[in-house]
Amino acid sequence: MSELLARISEQPIHADTVDAAVAGPKNGAVVVFTGTVRNHDGGQAVSALEYQAHPDAERFLETCCQEVAASTGLPVAAIHRVGHLEIGDLALVAAVAAPHRAEAFAACAELVERIKHEVPIWKRQHFANGVSEWVGL
Repeated sequence: MSELLARISEQPIHADTVDAAVAGPKNGAVVVFTGTVRNHDGGQAVSALEYQAHPDAERFLETCCQEVAASTGLPVAAIHRVGHLEIGDLALVAAVAAPHRAEAFAACAELVERIKHEVPIWKRQHFANGVSEWVGL
């Protein structure tokens, strides 16, 4: 991987873009996590989500990717979407490549957890009954 892919985007995410950022001939495994907008949460029907990010969110995302890459020695990449998302849209795509699957799975899990806990992005859930709530404020 010649350049780190860590981006906040208002445009739809394509998983193959993130996959391609880490894939290479020395890696036998590429693990790609896709976080998809689901139609329910906490027993309520969800109709859509809205993500908002702090102006420095991309810097935090880059730090997560850089630190996981440095600690594992593996190529990593991630794109997180912001704005209005419909059911089925991709909200987060993260990928890690490794010579073997176990290390790719472990590193990808670590990357996703760090992104969820360290990158200042907030989610507003819109429920089918017209009510909405912010998550992660």
